[in-house]
Amino acid sequence: MSTAKTPETRAELSAPNARRIAQPPAVVVVVVLLLLLVLFGSIRYRLRDMPLERDEGEYAYSGQLLLQGIPPYQIAYNMKLPGIYAAYAGILKVFGETPAGIHLGLLAVNAVTALLIYWLVALLFGRLAGLVAAATWSLLSTSVSVLGFEAHATNFVALPALLGIILLLYALDRNSSWLLFGAGVASGVGVLMKQHGVFYALFCLLYVCARMREKRHGIRPLMQSGSILASGVILPYVVTCTLVYGAKVFPQFWFWTVSYASEYSKMGLRRAIRAFAENSSGVVAPAALIWMLAAVGLTALWWGRSARTHRKFVILLLICLFLSLCAGAYFRPHYFILILPVVAMLTGVGVSAAVERLAERYFSGIAIALPVLIFLICFGAGIFAQRQAYFLRDPPAVFASSYPDSPFAAAVRVADYVKTHTAPTDHIAVIGSEPEIYFYSQRHGATGYLYTYSLIVRQKYTTRMRDEFLNELEANKPEYVVYVDVWDSWGERAGVAQAEPFLARLDKFMDDGYVREGVADIGTTTEYVWGPAVHDYRPRSSKVIYILRRKPGR
Repeated sequence: MSTAKTPETRAELSAPNARRIAQPPAVVVVVVLLLLLVLFGSIRYRLRDMPLERDEGEYAYSGQLLLQGIPPYQIAYNMKLPGIYAAYAGILKVFGETPAGIHLGLLAVNAVTALLIYWLVALLFGRLAGLVAAATWSLLSTSVSVLGFEAHATNFVALPALLGIILLLYALDRNSSWLLFGAGVASGVGVLMKQHGVFYALFCLLYVCARMREKRHGIRPLMQSGSILASGVILPYVVTCTLVYGAKVFPQFWFWTVSYASEYSKMGLRRAIRAFAENSSGVVAPAALIWMLAAVGLTALWWGRSARTHRKFVILLLICLFLSLCAGAYFRPHYFILILPVVAMLTGVGVSAAVERLAERYFSGIAIALPVLIFLICFGAGIFAQRQAYFLRDPPAVFASSYPDSPFAAAVRVADYVKTHTAPTDHIAVIGSEPEIYFYSQRHGATGYLYTYSLIVRQKYTTRMRDEFLNELEANKPEYVVYVDVWDSWGERAGVAQAEPFLARLDKFMDDGYVREGVADIGTTTEYVWGPAVHDYRPRSSKVIYILRRKPGR
């Protein structure tokens, strides 16, 4: 009887060796990770002085208030859960109350997230896959296309959520209830950063069910494990509710994060599809080749020998993170950060699976190195496509490429003027959606409404919110009013009949009680006019910030 080995037999016998090839030495891992952290950390450090955009302004102002002992939702309202405010407060405490400090905090968060992605992917698919995934995350998350240089809440979801998934894997392997509970707590912290993080927690719960089913455990162990994990998930929220109740702001907390948030999330299917199509193409463009490799990685879950082992894990994670992107159906560019961890994982899976397959068939060093070489070319192409932002343009120019003719840069100088001309105890009002002015000026708002576009759109609570906004302005009489006459700070006002009484009352409040003292005329270059000259000035742009001072005796 012949004992000759078929190609299939040779492949099977070489499979362990092929998998070992996907395990580069520890020293290589350390060197590559350090290079990644230095490269992308240097890019972020160079651009640290970019101005804040309005979401960052909201978080920074609320974090600033926390450091002053003022709880969320007391004098600053919005629908975000307070985890992101606490994270910003920590960053401001460590790195300073400046835009640079905030962006240094983001640098640290992004770097730790890259290490967690390496850890998670290496646990499942080997060190090579982990390195590719960490590199992919670093590139895709450090991109203007996802507004990756701004410290949005989506940047803060992945860190605790990925830690939760890692703890979950260890808990299931070691049958540890404490690790399982810790996984739930970490996932719950991710939810506090942004409500979309609930889909990471959902993944953990579904994966526990899948693993229990694979091991043919009965319903009782499944219920026990699920209860332990779920209790960990809800604990951070329960603690938050307890704290805001003790701070006497629970009604405001519930209204903004539950009642109003549910109204805000209502969006038509047609608008959602259009938003996804428009934004996804822009997100993918700078590193399209990397996204193609991720697509190859998705197919590798069927043809890759090692990749098949964790196919259910990856597919389930992909589904849950895609749902996190879909929540609210707005598909804003920075929301795509939520799915980047699984895109990074798929890229690592594809490269590692290709290396293993070539090692099984050809045993050639050149052939085995080919997938890594292809990844490096795609990675380099992504860096080259973004070379202007990474290495050449100054921070204001990089910022302007994301927010052309926005009020964000002008807000810095406007806030400096207001700060110089007011006392620390004075209140100001920003009428528009630019809470960064409160942060820069270090002055409290005369109204807790940080955004005015929520007062223009028709929704269930519009009338109540408009009345509360105007009543707060009239009662608190701010020393200065900063009126931001910019479209994207309001949304569509013209022709909105149901908003006309509100806008008329607002105009009367400003006309009766305030006099114009400054103008920021925003265009290709912003022109600033102060003092008596402002009365005869006629703005050239459709985007203008007016600085109004309260009339004596008003």
